[in-house]
Amino acid sequence: MNTIEALESNVRTYSRSFPAVFKKARGSIMFTEAGRKVIDFLSGAGALNYGHNNPEIKAAISEYLDSDGVVHGLDMATPAKVEFMETFSSVVLRERDLHYRFQFTGPTGANAVEAALKLSRKITGRHNVISFTNGYHGQSLGAIAASGNRYYRKATSIPLSGTTFMPYDGYLGSADSPADYVRKVLMDESSGIDLPAAILVETVQGEGGINVAGKEWLRSIQALAKDVGAIFIVDDIQMGCGRTGEFFSFEFATLSPDIVVMSKSLSGFGLPLSMLLIKEAIDAWEPGEHTGTFRGNNLALVSAKAALNLYWRNQAFSQEVRRLGDSMRRRLDAVAHQHGNRFAVRGRGMVCGFDCKTSAIAEATSHKAFEKGLIVERCGPTDQVVKFLPALTIDQDTLGEGLDIFEQSLTETLNLVRPH
Repeated sequence: MNTIEALESNVRTYSRSFPAVFKKARGSIMFTEAGRKVIDFLSGAGALNYGHNNPEIKAAISEYLDSDGVVHGLDMATPAKVEFMETFSSVVLRERDLHYRFQFTGPTGANAVEAALKLSRKITGRHNVISFTNGYHGQSLGAIAASGNRYYRKATSIPLSGTTFMPYDGYLGSADSPADYVRKVLMDESSGIDLPAAILVETVQGEGGINVAGKEWLRSIQALAKDVGAIFIVDDIQMGCGRTGEFFSFEFATLSPDIVVMSKSLSGFGLPLSMLLIKEAIDAWEPGEHTGTFRGNNLALVSAKAALNLYWRNQAFSQEVRRLGDSMRRRLDAVAHQHGNRFAVRGRGMVCGFDCKTSAIAEATSHKAFEKGLIVERCGPTDQVVKFLPALTIDQDTLGEGLDIFEQSLTETLNLVRPH
């Protein structure tokens, strides 16, 4: 850690929250250089849905490397690309009666968000984008302009334009539907809000605090996008690839987005891979209008194909994810109840947020958890929510052990802050 502190930029975060040198990892367990075992409920911020060093996916990667298959090929045609697209089309899209073209963008989710916004503006000739309170879409300039957190926005040190924020489902905390408000504003010729090129939404806001949108609200927003001639974009970067119990997080609401943004667990192994799914009618790009040196990394396409074949050719994996998610939710609800329901639990599938109400309690609890052998992240406007993102492949015993550590850590924290 001395080398990290001496040489790495101050911008580092996770090495501060989890001060150890991690040497090995397998499944849901990481091992420090000193040999300490730590349960991972962070999963690469959602990039490791199938766990660390998944052996079957790793075997596909090793076989491809041993064959001298093309690793870097820009956007040239390769067997790895063809086989990934064919597998994704047959296993994921056709089973859900969805029809999209693929655009491989730069390697991060923010790269894909930038491409989606750029395409939407090109198609519509409009500039404004509707995003939502507590939304988070990345930290490049276009993506951060559509993200709500002031801490991240302030770091750009320039005016961030081109986005109008609207209330997310539940944000107003009243009986009035925020979807009705958004519709009224966009339909009113004198509201002062320019008609948008796109409406950009997460079905579950991850970094924003695990805020879960209801299906009726999401359907209303999709219908509104169509009515005002805007491109409807679902950011499925963190909540896609099975995190909510289905491959796409929007399936439960039977949505059909114009553009789906994907990254994080798409590669299945933590390798950089991002893409857009674009409806054919709006694939308005001219050749080379949006490029990137590392778009469509072939090694990541190989691992992504292996993950699809392993986990998504039938409903068994999805059903197990929902079962584990229900188990995690029940346990966290019980912990909240034990403390007089002073805390709130939110989530869907295998993502849960435990709202500690104050950042001090959340921070102290997560620090104690790490000392006891659990990595768990915080999120929300003031980092007051403890965020649970275990691997979707975690076994019940390891999940229970991690939740035990969290409960012990929370209890010890509350005992320290409780007046004597």
